[in-house]
Amino acid sequence: MNRVTAHTGSKYPIIQAPMGWIARSQLASAVCEAGGMGIIETSSGEIDNCKKEIQIMSELTDKPFGVNLPLLFLKDDSMVNFCVESGVKFVTTSAGDPTKYVGVLKDAGITVYHAVPSLEGAIKAANAGVDGLVIEGTEGGGFKSPVEVGLLVLIQSIKQNLDLPIIAAGGIVDGAGMAAVFAAGAEGIQMGTRFVSSLESPVHDNFKNKIIDSGIDGTYILNKKSKPVIRALKTNLTNDINEKGEMDMTALMNIQDLYFGGDMEAAPALSGQSSGLINEIKPVKQIINEIVDDFNSICDSMSEFKI
Repeated sequence: MNRVTAHTGSKYPIIQAPMGWIARSQLASAVCEAGGMGIIETSSGEIDNCKKEIQIMSELTDKPFGVNLPLLFLKDDSMVNFCVESGVKFVTTSAGDPTKYVGVLKDAGITVYHAVPSLEGAIKAANAGVDGLVIEGTEGGGFKSPVEVGLLVLIQSIKQNLDLPIIAAGGIVDGAGMAAVFAAGAEGIQMGTRFVSSLESPVHDNFKNKIIDSGIDGTYILNKKSKPVIRALKTNLTNDINEKGEMDMTALMNIQDLYFGGDMEAAPALSGQSSGLINEIKPVKQIINEIVDDFNSICDSMSEFKI
């Protein structure tokens, strides 16, 4: 057990990212049952549906799970209050300043980790009183910082300044990636793209297969001169956006048609660089077991390479 598993209550320090509309009970419960930490998203803004998904989790698993609260997108305190009243024990916050809710959540016995893409953000979160950090490198998919800093550099920079447990996110799909970020100072990993392309993921097979067919150069960072900055798979749509150099939020309006209808040109297909390392759709349990086995094997073998 390390500090992350002590906080999450999960068997392994492997956390599923809170992808909008995707990180619901079907996927999150599978991650929990396999020994990881499943997270229910609320970034979709479908508050009533997300509340139902939180309630459904207790029917699907007796393992601990978490909820993500994207602070800038919360219209009121209702979701925070629901987490408190529902007995949720682990929350990740993101997209904003956690100061407003850290005290409320921690007073309810909830562990709070905040997601940050920078050293500055990590220091602010630490000063707000969070229990840990989710460190997001530029390699990850979805909404990104316009300042591109790689995950390993970011982890080491933060470790030099803070002593908080770190969950590393961005570009990790296997035991080698997990071992690398642990060597840099992380105590857990968060994966999005790998779980999106799992058997239990609710997204259309077209999306899963596009991830598998992508190479390590199969994504773009888009809209760097404006907001939102995103990383997405290369498609005809994102090729056009990349050439124009700009994008507004309307480009994401039909993202559910992509996720669940399989129309890969309906919206940018949010995905990380790790898509180039994924070669097969696998059950969540197999994904997690292989990562743990490979991680342990790598750690055992490293003793042979002492200088």
